[in-house]
Amino acid sequence: MQTLSNSSLPGMAAPVAVPSYDRTKLTAGIVHFGVGGFHRAHQAMYLDRLMNAGLAHDWAICGVGVLPGDARMKQVMDSQDCLYTLVVKNPDGSREARVIGSIIEYLFAPDDPEPVIEKMASEQIRIVSLTVTEGGYNFHHVTGDFNAENPDVIHDLQPGAAPKTTFGLVTEALARRRERGLAPFTVMSCDNIQGNGDVARKMFTAFASLKDPGLGGWIADSVPFPNSMVDRITPVTTDDDRAAIAGEFGVGDAWPVVCEPFEQWVLEDHFSLGRPPFDDAGVQLVDDVEPYELMKLRLLNASHQGMCYFGYLAGYRYAHEAAQDPLIAQFLLDYMDREATPTLQPVPGIDLGSYKRTLIERFSNQHVRDTLARLCAESSDRIPKWLLPVIRLNLDNGGEIHRSAAIVASWARYAEGTDEQGNPIDVVDRLKEPLMAAAARQLREPLAFIANREVFGDLADNGRFVDAYARVLDELHSDGAAAALQSLAARS
Repeated sequence: MQTLSNSSLPGMAAPVAVPSYDRTKLTAGIVHFGVGGFHRAHQAMYLDRLMNAGLAHDWAICGVGVLPGDARMKQVMDSQDCLYTLVVKNPDGSREARVIGSIIEYLFAPDDPEPVIEKMASEQIRIVSLTVTEGGYNFHHVTGDFNAENPDVIHDLQPGAAPKTTFGLVTEALARRRERGLAPFTVMSCDNIQGNGDVARKMFTAFASLKDPGLGGWIADSVPFPNSMVDRITPVTTDDDRAAIAGEFGVGDAWPVVCEPFEQWVLEDHFSLGRPPFDDAGVQLVDDVEPYELMKLRLLNASHQGMCYFGYLAGYRYAHEAAQDPLIAQFLLDYMDREATPTLQPVPGIDLGSYKRTLIERFSNQHVRDTLARLCAESSDRIPKWLLPVIRLNLDNGGEIHRSAAIVASWARYAEGTDEQGNPIDVVDRLKEPLMAAAARQLREPLAFIANREVFGDLADNGRFVDAYARVLDELHSDGAAAALQSLAARS
């Protein structure tokens, strides 16, 4: 078995694809915060593809870890010369392994923030990209405003403080570039957030303005924050994945990445100092990301929620098990066709019918083994952004809502903490305690769960929504998930 490193690459046997380019001649043009599985299956993969085509050799990635838990990634990156194996799991069970070489350095900010700041302040860095999850943007979940009460933010705002946060690090680097007369880099969010570039602009500008109003104004006026839509199902790497890669491909990789074959990246073409030729790697460069973004959030992401609670309650534990259930698959298609699609804008270049069918195929890929528990987690962040806008628009326009209401009801039943077999459910949510407390009362108070205005706003005051929601919740309690789905199909 070959342990992954620069020196082992020449000895890698087919069918493992290895970089065809000389990694010693790469230079970093991008600093990336949040080197997790998704980044390595997505942005880093696209750049590796360009580099194998003889392009973008001055756009390699310097990864940065900010959280204490990133220390493990630092160890792995250092021990493997920043190489890792990307394994695509196809629906027919075949696997394609490829060693990705586009990351050439990894810095761990908690050890010493100064090299991170200076790296970004250097003239060769033209893009700072982010995959830090929604929580990394530090906004209040109700107001959407920057949370200046975060203890690490308070620390970073102190004069002379060594930055702990992404905000502190990036803002200090921009301040140094401004002082040195260098143009600012582009800040490129790759997180699954609607208007991710707009959110990043608002949060970074807010932080900078608290530290130095003049710097905040300069960032607002001078730093591009392009919006993007990103998509690729990338489950958490398991020990079984490591063992399978070692056994099938003979590669010893401490932290490989596994993913589905589908990939998509739609990106606003708005950069201050140029960009890699992303379009040559299959990225769709557009003037306006919003139509594509709404398509993904309301079709893919909301459909994930549409199957995860029903599926988990019924005893399934993996996404493919739920998606292969004909009742669940038809429910998702009906939701997408009759409730989500009427709320979308025209999506240039996309066949929505084909896109929706592909989603069911992707969810059904048994080899990806995406867990329903992952999809059920942090629902109070997901449902308000992905599903509730569909409900509100259809309520306003007289559209259908009973499938959307059923998804909310299935979440409410899931939050009771036991499935239909009486097995306990580990509810993972920032609002776990109030949501589970409300769910525990809903047999005698049917609207207890949706009375939480922080999550649902005034939906509990809307009679049409309440009727649809309460009917499904009652069916879930009395007859179970399968019967509730059959009842919904009969009403279609």
